[in-house]
Amino acid sequence: MVRPAPTAKVSVRAIAALAFAAVVVVALDQGVKALVVANLPYGQAVPVLGDALQLLYVRNPGAAFSFAVNMTWVFSIVSTAVVVAIIVFARRIRSMWWAIVLGMLLGGALGNLLDRLFREPGFGRGHVVDFISTPWMMPAIYNIADSFICVSMVVFVLLVILGVNLDGTRALSAKQQRAADAAARSDAADGAESPRASRPVVAEPDPRAPRDGRDVLGHDAT
Repeated sequence: MVRPAPTAKVSVRAIAALAFAAVVVVALDQGVKALVVANLPYGQAVPVLGDALQLLYVRNPGAAFSFAVNMTWVFSIVSTAVVVAIIVFARRIRSMWWAIVLGMLLGGALGNLLDRLFREPGFGRGHVVDFISTPWMMPAIYNIADSFICVSMVVFVLLVILGVNLDGTRALSAKQQRAADAAARSDAADGAESPRASRPVVAEPDPRAPRDGRDVLGHDAT
């Protein structure tokens, strides 16, 4: 009877790290947005570091960095799909790096999704609060959630390049895989070519020998 393979246990530490990272990002994003809405004038740049960093409060109906402003509903659906996908795959995570990265991505997606769901002009069509302006780097205005989404995607790509799997194991590079395959073939060849254990040679009795206990010269063996 074939027994089913045991399922891997859920990593409580990894899920806790993911949840903690997501909560921190959402709390930071929504808290700063509340301060921006309450204290900053709409549409007026407030210099922080000259032209390098400015606070410019605007409402964005589109995606991150003010892209696709006429597709609010689409991005609400996409953000919801990202959140659900991360929650579903969370059970497979064993790596703390992946837990933190996906937690930051989840928090960023939730931060902007909350704006789209509950801010004006209506449910699913809400405009995201953006307020960070760095003209020297890009013309778009963004927020903390957008920043965490970008950082998480950069680390995501690095983890993939480095071969770090969700369970914390490291994927073998092509060179390492070839070396492992060669070693396996060598071991198999050595096992096939090993000499068989020699069997003891049993001398067959001489049919001419006497059978009454006398030796060949006619004397008693005793």
